[in-house]
Amino acid sequence: MSGGGRIKINDVASAAGVSVTTVSHVLSGRRPVSAATRARVEDVIERLGYQADPSARGLRTQRTHTLGLVVPDITNPFNTAIAAGMQEIALAHDYLTVVCEAPMDGPHLPAVIRQLVARRIDGIVVGRYGATRSDLERIVTSGSKLVRLGGHLEPGLGDVVRAAETEGMCDLVNHLVGRGYGRIAFIGGAPGVEPGQERFLGYRQALETAGLPVADELVAWTGFTREGGRLGARTVLNARTPPDAVVCANDLIAIGALDTARAAGYRVPDDVAITGYDDIEAASLVSPALTTVLNPAREIGSSAARLLLDRLDETSPGTAREIVLAHRLMPRESA
Repeated sequence: MSGGGRIKINDVASAAGVSVTTVSHVLSGRRPVSAATRARVEDVIERLGYQADPSARGLRTQRTHTLGLVVPDITNPFNTAIAAGMQEIALAHDYLTVVCEAPMDGPHLPAVIRQLVARRIDGIVVGRYGATRSDLERIVTSGSKLVRLGGHLEPGLGDVVRAAETEGMCDLVNHLVGRGYGRIAFIGGAPGVEPGQERFLGYRQALETAGLPVADELVAWTGFTREGGRLGARTVLNARTPPDAVVCANDLIAIGALDTARAAGYRVPDDVAITGYDDIEAASLVSPALTTVLNPAREIGSSAARLLLDRLDETSPGTAREIVLAHRLMPRESA
């Protein structure tokens, strides 16, 4: 064995009677190795207690074997599920996932991206929450691979993973219209920021198709939080003619709207229906349980990680790719 006490990859190769390259393929899981050889190498790894040295491997491969995820709020369960989906795929390929929070109401996002780029993160996933073209171009020009969560394909701005946001909200509003609701309010996140903007588009399209008005007094833009939902609900419920239903741009907003409605003496759904979007776990736990739209967060994360890993395996850039994931209406007690 090598001197110095630390077991090295050469020691594993020698003890298993294979090449260092074969051991590397077993460790990465990204090249075919026969079952018998894999079992022999894994037995030696276990017996010797070998652990790969990430820094040495990084010098050899010019990679850090690290992926980055940038989200606006790490306490939002939807973002947690995205991170879990990314990590599941990343760990299976011997990559680490670093999750960074960059709230929309400050200079955090450019600073976070600068730090990720400076640390040579191999691939970065960024949501649509306030990222500018300059932020995204900084990632691409650094050599890191980029996946955007939402928006549409743009030359030179990486791959895209998104859900059918507009269609999902259309389905939700159509569900309400089909149940007899005719004065439907909307509470979004920050004005002009996706995915709230795309969901508002679906809300407006569904109302127009049904021949129902889109009243300015029934639209409130706040934030993608429970407190944002409380504030937004106060606005729309105090309209001259209050709504009989409120659709919210995510489940946290809807839970906040439930708080306000109860405090004001409304019965949900008897006096006013309230719906969410995303189907986080809490949506089925609150009372009444939220009617919402399933937005497959974990699948979004795993799809983004697979795109990054595919890009890192390629020797040429290729054309940009877009993955659009299906949504599903989740009817429950609140509407």
